[in-house]
Amino acid sequence: MAQATTSNGSSLFMALTLICVMVVVAQGNDGGKAAADSRLWPVGDGAGWSVGVLGWPNYKPFKAGDVLLFSYKHGAHNVVQVNTVAQYSMCEVPRNATVWSSGNDRITLARGMSFFVCGIPGHCQKGMKIAVTAR
Repeated sequence: MAQATTSNGSSLFMALTLICVMVVVAQGNDGGKAAADSRLWPVGDGAGWSVGVLGWPNYKPFKAGDVLLFSYKHGAHNVVQVNTVAQYSMCEVPRNATVWSSGNDRITLARGMSFFVCGIPGHCQKGMKIAVTAR
């Protein structure tokens, strides 16, 4: 490939600019943290989001950016994110809680503790809730 050279070094500047653009494009908008670093976690594994899922998160190495997949029959359940340990423990759903109800809900984890319950009356009390810690 032939290059035109000038006395002011503009070809070197153009080459460095092109390299910088290629690096930024290769990294994407996340500063180089690849989407492959995150993991998709099907909640409840084969059983899905169901009564008795309470212990499912135990010993799983969740990280911020991982995605929880809540699979369930649409209309039979929902997923409610509660804000505190007390709300989680008592199965209390605050009025301003975020609720998902598609039956195929994907929720990206933030760093720290996250609490999810089923907001259908009686389901949380039967163990349809999880507490997840993402590092």
